[in-house]
Amino acid sequence: MKCRKGSAVLIIRVGDPFCRNCFREYFMHKFRAMLGKNRIIFPGEKVLLAVSGGPASSAMLRQVQEGLSRETAKKLRFIPSVIYVDEGAVRGQSPAQREQSLACMETLLQATGFPYYLVHLEQALELPASILRPGPATPSEPGVSYKEAVEGFIQQQRQKGYGDKDSGTSLPGAGSGESPEGAPAAPRLPAAALTQELLKLFEAVQTMTAKEELLQMLRTHLILQTARTKGYTKVMTGETCTRVAIKLLTNLALGRGAFLAVDTGFKDNRHGDVMVVRPLREYMAKEIAFYNHFFDVPTVIAPPLPTKRRDKPSFRHVVESFLLGLQKDFPSTISTVYRTGEKLSADRAKPSCEAERCLLCLCALDLDGEEELALEPTLIIDEPELERNGCCQDPLAAWAERKSAYIPLLCYGCRLTFKELGPVTTLPPYVRAEAQRRIHSAEMQQQNQEVPPEDKELSKS
Repeated sequence: MKCRKGSAVLIIRVGDPFCRNCFREYFMHKFRAMLGKNRIIFPGEKVLLAVSGGPASSAMLRQVQEGLSRETAKKLRFIPSVIYVDEGAVRGQSPAQREQSLACMETLLQATGFPYYLVHLEQALELPASILRPGPATPSEPGVSYKEAVEGFIQQQRQKGYGDKDSGTSLPGAGSGESPEGAPAAPRLPAAALTQELLKLFEAVQTMTAKEELLQMLRTHLILQTARTKGYTKVMTGETCTRVAIKLLTNLALGRGAFLAVDTGFKDNRHGDVMVVRPLREYMAKEIAFYNHFFDVPTVIAPPLPTKRRDKPSFRHVVESFLLGLQKDFPSTISTVYRTGEKLSADRAKPSCEAERCLLCLCALDLDGEEELALEPTLIIDEPELERNGCCQDPLAAWAERKSAYIPLLCYGCRLTFKELGPVTTLPPYVRAEAQRRIHSAEMQQQNQEVPPEDKELSKS
């Protein structure tokens, strides 16, 4: 279709045959065009690539490598690093299998020459409570347009002596083959007690859908904490058009319709100081699979979450089977769902204050019109055993240990998931700590409002 010379090896859409070279150019151009069109990542900015080892994130990593190579006409100008989250404990892998997967991933990441971080899902249990609070938004180039920033960066590179031929970004630690954190060559697993605590958390979850949501939350918070502590302002994830369409309908079924634009859009800035971008949103899973096959992109596939149900284990699996089944007979199904999501607005997801922000997803509490939303079935009755045990002397602390105390802090979708997460005592410590802080803050604010005006004057005097 492009060069009119080579033999066609792939048909992406009906009437769109590509030869091998044209498909490679098309794939690379699509990636750079997505970044150039949105103009979010400024030159010299530090970007953290979230790589799981799967086909999509591995293709994204290869595209960044291609974009930073000297042979590329239009280079990418940001500073990349890579993060990999080891989820083998909850995916049913033995310690030996986890060690093998970590060794494979470390070999793959060392070959890129980028700085990288290997973190374990167990580390999410040690996160600070501040991870559930948005950081201050700090634009990379305040008051400077994207075009001016690019021209200034190129001029700065020329003054340093790089010239036009090597105007790309120099990578700190590139080619060293070592993690920026100085990790040893042989990957080490976290303490067995921490792994058991993580497994206890997931075993208490009642449904596979809630387990998938919990895993996504812990993974996101781990990546966010690494980005904050290491000074990254952007995080790239490898979500394709197919995955976005599945996530859109899944989140709609889970009661997150108000936040679809944030959950599936190109940019997600709910965290304030760190923005999540999805540069592969316009790639079909078929394009990713053929690109990896034609150009030998290495991947490390992780096993799925263990389940006893073979058929319809979760909402996501049901939606995925439904969409992919339609896609076989109607090739425009995925793109139609994806384009529909493009029309959604993210205004509903923006909270005006902390009291209107969801504890888990950090989006706005979509509680306008409680009668219409039928929120009453989502409420939780206090567990009587907590009252009988009397484990806490402090009434406020005892109240914060009840699941019903968390409900006012959650949006509609998170309420449905939270009901299936098991006892409060098995929740991650940082979630419980932040909930207690917000409950205490709300209690103090309510007490201040109940104080008579004359008493306030006396206290001031």
